[in-house]
Amino acid sequence: MKKCLTIYMITLILLIAGCGGRSNRGEGNANSQISDTGKAVISFTEVEHNFGNVNEGEKVGCIFSFQNTGTGNLVINSATASCGCTIPKYNRKPIPPGKTGTLEVVFDTSGKKGKQSKTIIVKSNATVPQTLLRITAEVTDNTNNK
Repeated sequence: MKKCLTIYMITLILLIAGCGGRSNRGEGNANSQISDTGKAVISFTEVEHNFGNVNEGEKVGCIFSFQNTGTGNLVINSATASCGCTIPKYNRKPIPPGKTGTLEVVFDTSGKKGKQSKTIIVKSNATVPQTLLRITAEVTDNTNNK
């Protein structure tokens, strides 16, 4: 029993000594990667787009522009629409401070009639981690126009 306890204690000391002495902050090592300690801030030019009157069956799109006004890299983690008829597309690469990006939204009006309102939730590493975007349209029945 005493031998098992001694082996356990030696193993524990080795584990603590092996992990506790290392720093990943890059101090004194020119080849180490500098961590991003700044905060990203996502600033959209506008958060709502109205397509106006569109015919049922059309696919319409718009682009939401934004800028990273923070001090750290901005990463969009996801963009989720409230309906399968709305598809958001965005670049997954980090956006450095001061740079801009876009999020494209395509709305398929097939099977939709009347006033439509769809939302897109954008999740990112920004100081405000969620942004709500909205698209609206008045979808008219195109069979009356034929």
